Amino acid sequence: MDEVFDFLKACGTYYLATVEGDQPRVRPFGTIDIFEGKLYIQTGRTKNVSRQLQQNPKAELCAFSKGTWLRVAGTLRDDPRPEAKAHLLAQYPGLQSRYAADDPDTQVLYFETAEATFSSFGGEPRTVRF
Repeated sequence: MDEVFDFLKACGTYYLATVEGDQPRVRPFGTIDIFEGKLYIQTGRTKNVSRQLQQNPKAELCAFSKGTWLRVAGTLRDDPRPEAKAHLLAQYPGLQSRYAADDPDTQVLYFETAEATFSSFGGEPRTVRF
């Protein structure tokens, strides 16, 4: 999981895919954290992505850097605890003007189960599960 975190952190931006009915939805994200041994992302509860994940918690993210791309597929679970929110927000001071650990709109989600695949044009894909 640390390798996945390091790759995503170095990319800065990754793309998160969810489903709305039968329509895939993809958008850029930039928050990533490890808290209590789990990989976390952050959003706002009032956003469409939050509603989509409530309906179907399966998601996939994708990032690309230096000829390698990473796909992480899994199930995202909400963690309402202020400690989890505070830990992630501490990594992103720029978000602290819009989100707070005690703000009910702030949402952090972790991958309950995930399969991460590193791929490149020059080699065999490598998969990590966590």
